[in-house]
Amino acid sequence: MWEQREIRLRPRERGFHLITEEIEQAISEMHRVNVGLLHVFVKHTSASLTINENADPTVRADFEQFFNHTVPENEPYYQHIYEGSDDLPAHFKSSILGSSVTVPVTDGQLNLGIWQGIYLGEHRNHGGSRTVVITLQGE
Repeated sequence: MWEQREIRLRPRERGFHLITEEIEQAISEMHRVNVGLLHVFVKHTSASLTINENADPTVRADFEQFFNHTVPENEPYYQHIYEGSDDLPAHFKSSILGSSVTVPVTDGQLNLGIWQGIYLGEHRNHGGSRTVVITLQGE
């Protein structure tokens, strides 16, 4: 079986946000899959996806602080600054983290670790809503 959905996530502030439940709700056919894979792809160059801690929100705050320190704004050598000081750093962060994640599906559920969740990394100050493509394959 193959299923695919394209959904728009609501706008979020800059930072890292758990989107696991939104992804699960968007693909109702998942309950029919005994063994499979769910692939999630964000269609933007200034946002990212990753998997990490789903319980303690300080992890997401620390992620934001780490990436802001690692990829600072307003560097004098940046040329791509037409849309603001957060523009090029957002592209760097997106490339470092990546634009997709793949999660096993087992017995109709995402087979994530107990403390794992899917993060959307919103790297722009005003990124707006984000579009993700969710592809489910399995039997």
